[in-house]
Amino acid sequence: MAHVNVFDTTLRDGEQSAGVNLDRLEKVEIAKQLERLGVDIMEAGFPASSQADFEAVKEIADTVRGCSVTGLARANKRDIDIAWEALKGGAEPRLHVFIATSPIHMTHKLKKTPDEVVEKAVEMVAYAKEKFPHVQFSAEDALRSDKDFLVHIIEKVIDAGASVINLPDTVGFTTPDEIGRLFRYVRENVPNIDKAILSTHNHDDLGMAVSNSLAAIENGARQIEGTINGIGERAGNAALEEIAVALKIRQDRFDYETGLVLKEIKRTSDLVSRLTGMQVPGNKAVVGRNAFAHESGIHQDGMLKESTTYEIITPAMVGIDSNRMVLGKHSGRHAFKQKSEELGFALNENKLKEAFESFKTLTGKKKEVTDDDLFAILTDTQTENEDQAKYELKAFQVQYGSINRPTATILLTRPDGEEVEKANTGEGSVEAIYNTLDDLIEADVHLQDYQLSSIGKGRDALAEVHVQLTVDGVKASGRGSAQDVLEASAHAFLNAVNRTLYKSKQEAFQKVQV
Repeated sequence: MAHVNVFDTTLRDGEQSAGVNLDRLEKVEIAKQLERLGVDIMEAGFPASSQADFEAVKEIADTVRGCSVTGLARANKRDIDIAWEALKGGAEPRLHVFIATSPIHMTHKLKKTPDEVVEKAVEMVAYAKEKFPHVQFSAEDALRSDKDFLVHIIEKVIDAGASVINLPDTVGFTTPDEIGRLFRYVRENVPNIDKAILSTHNHDDLGMAVSNSLAAIENGARQIEGTINGIGERAGNAALEEIAVALKIRQDRFDYETGLVLKEIKRTSDLVSRLTGMQVPGNKAVVGRNAFAHESGIHQDGMLKESTTYEIITPAMVGIDSNRMVLGKHSGRHAFKQKSEELGFALNENKLKEAFESFKTLTGKKKEVTDDDLFAILTDTQTENEDQAKYELKAFQVQYGSINRPTATILLTRPDGEEVEKANTGEGSVEAIYNTLDDLIEADVHLQDYQLSSIGKGRDALAEVHVQLTVDGVKASGRGSAQDVLEASAHAFLNAVNRTLYKSKQEAFQKVQV
């Protein structure tokens, strides 16, 4: 069975989803989980886009040893040099360099002739090859490019040192039969194609990213690119978990396999969803909450008699374990540590102590603490910056009644250590809290989006809130969880504000798409 490399771009293309803004610690935590998942190549970011992205890519490259870490670069020496500084400490550093090849991009965006594009691509691939042992070249908007021009530029960049050729459907324009024909055409007409691996990278604008990826594999692609949960620009990217499970389940059709550890899929999906704030739809294939739910009586009857009548994927295959150890108020530190390691977290002593204290506090409020509860506690603790001065919620009170205007009183500690207290009103309890926090925070804050969901089930389930703010014009996202919706709302607001303290206000986060 032939092996297909998995190129994960959750931390680069995935983070370009509207409203997603991961900080360094969150990126590193996702990177560690992607390593456990077994991806072959991890695109950690675009180092030249900002100092924050450079530092995150560098830390990931210096930390991850189980796969190759790459970064994105435009076809210019500055981007390539910065990427090398970020990636050179990696176990197997590689560069992903791109330039647009479609007529519409060359004419209107690059303002270059086809010959100039070829010259620039060859020059920059050769320059990158002087530094990086592996260079991947992407022909941006390949599926709207002239096939013969693609054949020409691919031959030239392979001669210049490119060992992977990516043909991305940048705008999600193509169909399975079209992408299959293109990959066949390239394989049959590029004379030196045997010196490179063909890669496919598909966006989901027409809902065909996964289908197009599978069609590309059938026609010669030996590397697939995508993201966890299919997040990304606009309608997103191909969902890697769907492709990997499809190759596993349909071995009668596809004689290919990935190296992904399928039982890590659910945990990876949950981590990415929680840290990005992008909820997984209930009907999402493979990882949605309804993926293994059977409502119809006919289906339930069939499942009771033989599960394969209506279930082609077992929950255990993707890491959903029904035999879970339950922790409660009598559970000790050793059991908690063992459970945290089982869930994939490696906390230092300080963070383990902090997480255990949060767990004990929760056991005083809930009879049973679920894996979902623990996952929330451990994720928040692991991704919290211990050394950063920040706004902290000390106490709050909300007065509310059907005949009274909601009023919130909040005691807050500012980053300089000063304790301040104020009260304000709003049309609702959450608005009253946010109006009060706005008065206490020394910045111009505007709420852009607010999302409320629950962690787990039951009346005592934790509330989880995700918000998007602008803080002095800087976009920031935040999350907070607590048993009380209002407390979770306050934490999410402050979490978003505190993120802006970690970044220079002068930094512009530049986004590109491939």
